[in-house]
Amino acid sequence: MKLVIRTHESTLFSDEVTSVTLPGTFCSFQVLKNHAPLVSSLAKGTIILVSGGNVKTIEIEGGFVEVKENTISVFIDGNGNSQPIAK
Repeated sequence: MKLVIRTHESTLFSDEVTSVTLPGTFCSFQVLKNHAPLVSSLAKGTIILVSGGNVKTIEIEGGFVEVKENTISVFIDGNGNSQPIAK
């Protein structure tokens, strides 16, 4: 699956992942390959992604996510302090 994490200023991550766990507004949820399409708001919390066998995390203040055709697009609230996630 392709995961793209963006703020209004930059792209923090864009690469293939095997799974991603997101802090939904009401509860955390995981997205795996061939997940049904969805749009959800995100709360303050941690995004956990698995890429190339490595687990990576990013703390967010909120945002939203769209899942469609094995592409996960995450748009997070940013204050300019967010750093790109190393591949």
